[in-house]
Amino acid sequence: MAKNIQAIRGMNDYLPKDTALWQRIEGTLKKVLDGYGYSEIRLPIVEQTPLFKRAIGEVTDVVEKEMYTFDDRNGDSLTLRPEGTAGCVRAGIEHGLLYNQEQRLWYIGPMFRYERPQKGRYRQFHQLGAEVFGLHGPDIDAELILLTARWWKALGIAEHVKLELNSIGSLEARANYRNALVGFLEQHVDVLDEDCKRRMYRNPLRVLDSKNPEVQALLNDAPRLSEYLDEASRAHFTGLCELLAQAGIPYTINECLVRGLDYYNRTVFEWVTTSLGAQGTVCAGGRYDSLVEQLGGRAVPAVGFAMGLERLVLLVQALNPDFTAPPTIDVYLISSGAGAQSAAMQLAERVRDALPQLKLMTNYGGGNFKKQITRADKWGACVALILGENEVAAQQVVVKDLRSGEQETLAQSETAARLAQMLS
Repeated sequence: MAKNIQAIRGMNDYLPKDTALWQRIEGTLKKVLDGYGYSEIRLPIVEQTPLFKRAIGEVTDVVEKEMYTFDDRNGDSLTLRPEGTAGCVRAGIEHGLLYNQEQRLWYIGPMFRYERPQKGRYRQFHQLGAEVFGLHGPDIDAELILLTARWWKALGIAEHVKLELNSIGSLEARANYRNALVGFLEQHVDVLDEDCKRRMYRNPLRVLDSKNPEVQALLNDAPRLSEYLDEASRAHFTGLCELLAQAGIPYTINECLVRGLDYYNRTVFEWVTTSLGAQGTVCAGGRYDSLVEQLGGRAVPAVGFAMGLERLVLLVQALNPDFTAPPTIDVYLISSGAGAQSAAMQLAERVRDALPQLKLMTNYGGGNFKKQITRADKWGACVALILGENEVAAQQVVVKDLRSGEQETLAQSETAARLAQMLS
C-alpha cells in the first residue's frame, strides 16, 4: 500500500467546520473596512526576491532566516511573500496608483515564513492588511487605530487587547540613536545573548525587541529613543496621542517597540493580549514614508498594519465563544415517493429564484422521512420542506419548524413568502 502523503509541517488544512467561523470573522472585518471607505487589492503570492530584500531589510530575521526562496526555470530568484506591504507598494508603483492621489487599500491571503510552528504561528499563515498612501498627518494614523478598535468591539474581544505606541522618528534621528545604543551595548557585551551580539552592529534597534529577561533588564539603563527624536516626529507623535485620547482610545507608550522590519519610521503600534500565552501581538503596523521611494517610485507618505488571522481566530474562540459560525443551511428540502425528487428539485430552484440569500439544501440519496429529518438537524437547518406523493399531486408542501416542531401545509406557490416570514 502506498504511503499516505501528508500536509507540510506548519501548513495546515482548514476543514468546513473551521472555515465557517473564519468566514464569519473575515466578513466582520471586511464590513468595517468597507465602512471606512477602504478598497480591496489582490496581490500575487510570489514576488521577485529583491522586492523583499530592499523593502524589509537584508539584516532582519525575515530575510536572513525565514523566507521561502527558490529559482524558477529561467533562473530568476522568486520568494513566497512573507508579508503584504512590499507587494502592495510594488503594485501601487507599477499601476500608477500612488501619485498625486490618496489610496486606502486592504488585502487578505496566505503568507509564508520558515519558522518553528507553534500555536498561532505557522509556516503558511493568513494576514489581513490595510495600507494608506498619500496622507502625511497623524490623523490617518489615528483612523487606522480607530478602525482596528472597532474590530475588537465587533468581535467581542475589546476588553482583552491593549494598544502600545511608540515613535521611532526619522531615518536621521534613528541613525544618531543607533550610534548611542551601539556605544551602550558595547559596554555590556557580557550580558548579551548570541542573537543580540549578532544584531548589535547590523541592526541594533532589534536588540530593543529582545525577549531575553536579562537583556530587557539591561535596556532599562540604555539611551532612550525618545531623547533622539527630531522635532517633526515628536510633533507628529504628540498629535497622534492627543487624537487617540480625544477619541477615548487608551494606550501605553512602549519605548522598546520598534517593529521587526526596516521600512518603518515615526509611528509604530501594536495591539497585544495576554490571553494567548507567549504569542501576544494581535495586530501591528506603523508609518513607512520612505518605502515607495526605496522601491523605485516617487516619495509618497504611507502608513498601514497587518494582522495574523490564525491568532485572531484563536482569540475569538477563547474569549467570545458566543461568536459562532452561522448555520451551514437555513432550509432542508425532504422528498419521498414517485415523482417527488424531480418536484423537489424544481421547487428548490423556484425558492432560490425568489430568495437568493437563502441557504437551501435538497436531500439526495433517498432515505425515509425520519432519516432525512436527522440529516436536516445535522446540517443545522431551522426549517424543513417536505414533499411526498400527496403533496406533489396537490402542488403543496409541508413546512416544518425544526425548533418548535410545528408544521403547516401550503401551496407550493406560497413557499418563498412563508420562508421569508419565518426566517426574517
